[in-house]
Amino acid sequence: MRQSFDDISAQLKGRHRKSARLKWVSMGALGLAGLFLVFFFTDMLIKGLPAFQQAQVQVQVDYNEMAQDIPLAAVEEDVRPLVSRGYLRLIPGRMEDNPDLLGTTRMEWVLADGQVDQYLKGHHTNLSASEESVVDELAAEGRAELKFNTNFFTRGDSKMPELAGIASAAMGTVMTLLVTIAVAFPIGVMTAVYLEEFAPDNRFTQMIEININNLAAIPSILFGLLGLAIFINFFGVPRSSPLVGGLTLALMTLPVIIIATRTALRSVPDTIRHAAFGVGCSRWQVVRDHVLPVSMPGIMTGSIIGLAQAMGETAPLIIVGMVAFIPDVTATFTDAATVMPAQIFTWAGEPDRAFTEKTAGGILVLLTILIALNATAVVLRKKFERRW
Repeated sequence: MRQSFDDISAQLKGRHRKSARLKWVSMGALGLAGLFLVFFFTDMLIKGLPAFQQAQVQVQVDYNEMAQDIPLAAVEEDVRPLVSRGYLRLIPGRMEDNPDLLGTTRMEWVLADGQVDQYLKGHHTNLSASEESVVDELAAEGRAELKFNTNFFTRGDSKMPELAGIASAAMGTVMTLLVTIAVAFPIGVMTAVYLEEFAPDNRFTQMIEININNLAAIPSILFGLLGLAIFINFFGVPRSSPLVGGLTLALMTLPVIIIATRTALRSVPDTIRHAAFGVGCSRWQVVRDHVLPVSMPGIMTGSIIGLAQAMGETAPLIIVGMVAFIPDVTATFTDAATVMPAQIFTWAGEPDRAFTEKTAGGILVLLTILIALNATAVVLRKKFERRW
């Protein structure tokens, strides 16, 4: 049955309307995702930027003999509740390290209590009316103000929010990722090279490939259980250490590196292999001297992305105990340590409001590092990518 011109035109108009609707729905979904990202980053910035400032007050510090035993005696009674207890605890040690301080009185900028910090930032606090009036008086005199929070980047965790920082968590993260990349990268690359270049195509290798693809999709917490069972319970690796955390994350990162490496190897044209075979190279020489160098940008890109994914993981590290309270920077790979995601998780559970901004500040630092890692992967791919 023939269709008239009007029928065909009506069908075409219907198709165009459907295409236009699909286009607008797609654009709406993209816009909604963009709005969510804007809302997310705006919320993090509003909550996190105050963490990079910390209140300090200028008070008179009396380095007397009584202060050696009772640090509270070093400051006047009306400002004692406003000064951080963590700072006061350092006074006896300072006099011990510098005996010339004994018997002197100095005007110094000292770290303020967390409640004073929140009051100067305009939040609700537990300060009494008299303490608030003292803070207002000091602020009017220019003796109470917000300054850059160096403690956030130079100190470890603390139960006092004004002293809490990410230094120990950052060092634990670096040490954990060093173990991860040292284990996962060579094993993952060599496994991919064997499967792609040397292994015969049989049921055994096909089963291995299926298992690798499945491992890349399972929940990360299962790798934590695997690390707990194998590395801690069986091999006796110290719990909460960067060594066990790095080995656990290496298990999780291996499938990502293997898949990325195989993809990079497959992108190398067979003509390169044939040319190398033609001049008398062995299969290993072909892979080592020709295929791997050409595919290395793709391998590095996949490895960096896998490392960035491992850096943001919390669940497997909680299972192996890397949520410990670590006030000092970890010295060795077998000492107790924590990582930045676990530190953020710990701060998020603290009842003190001051830890809320610490949590958001830690998230900002972690996001910055993750974005930098992913940007590095993109730059490496664009710089060394070859089109055949």
